[in-house]
Amino acid sequence: MSNSITELFKIKYPLVQAGMIWCSGWKLASAVSNAGGLGIIGSGSMYPDVLDEHIAKCKAHTSNPFAVNLPMLYPNIEEHIHTIIKHKVPIVFTSAGNPNTYTQKFKSEGIKVVHVVSSVKFAIKAEQAGVDAVVAEGFEAGGHNGRDETTTLCLIPMVKNSVSIPVIAAGGIGNGKAMLACMVLGAEGVQIGSRFVTSVESSAHDNFKNAVINCSEGDTKLTLKELTPVRLIKNDFYKEIEDAYHKNASTDKLKELLGRGRAKKGMFEGNLSEGELEIGQVSGLLSEILPAKDIVNQIIEEFNAAKASMSHLDF
Repeated sequence: MSNSITELFKIKYPLVQAGMIWCSGWKLASAVSNAGGLGIIGSGSMYPDVLDEHIAKCKAHTSNPFAVNLPMLYPNIEEHIHTIIKHKVPIVFTSAGNPNTYTQKFKSEGIKVVHVVSSVKFAIKAEQAGVDAVVAEGFEAGGHNGRDETTTLCLIPMVKNSVSIPVIAAGGIGNGKAMLACMVLGAEGVQIGSRFVTSVESSAHDNFKNAVINCSEGDTKLTLKELTPVRLIKNDFYKEIEDAYHKNASTDKLKELLGRGRAKKGMFEGNLSEGELEIGQVSGLLSEILPAKDIVNQIIEEFNAAKASMSHLDF
């Protein structure tokens, strides 16, 4: 399987593991890269010294390319950038901010840059900023999301028609069939998050992993658009948010309710009641915890089987 994404990243499969806070450390990133995909370290939940440690360990455990996800709103971003450049990380995925700010700095160091977008407008801006590819993330995705609620099925072809750089699809992708569908729509690769949350190597707490595989349709919802839109499992904390909305809470009140450390409490420490549990709609399709290598192989096998089965649709 060879295309613009495999050539850009120098990987075997056009399959990217999303850089998810509290869930994607060096163990997961190196496992996915060793399996032929592109593993990503999620730096948004890491102090600078922690990121330094994770990159060093990832380099020690894989000889294949890997990336770091860098949220632009991160308070210690300059330190993270220094660490990424020091370790010669080959690829950076930027998100939650203006790609103009650091793209040329990374590219001057020989680092490829991919920016995550949720709309055509931001995809065009990312291309103008000089990024090498974009991740177009639909409304179905877990974690932080776009405000417009554009679904992946609609977003991918619209972005593809608007930019000339490679497009990576994200949001609602958990198996090979969905990967094939996105590539038929014009994507050259896929980014998958929720499926890898439930991998053995994920740094998510076992309580959270089990909550994800026990999700059913309708168990997640996009909320907190006044702050940063995020898709959450409906738990006691989510019910507090809904109650605040019913009472016409101000933005400041919502910030106070969210507080600090909610995501860590839920996803990393396993507090399923009071924690922020970020996951995608595709969680309703997930049913088991597997090694990352098995997940990658399973997705590629499903992709190839789905592709072969389409021959009966010839008219």
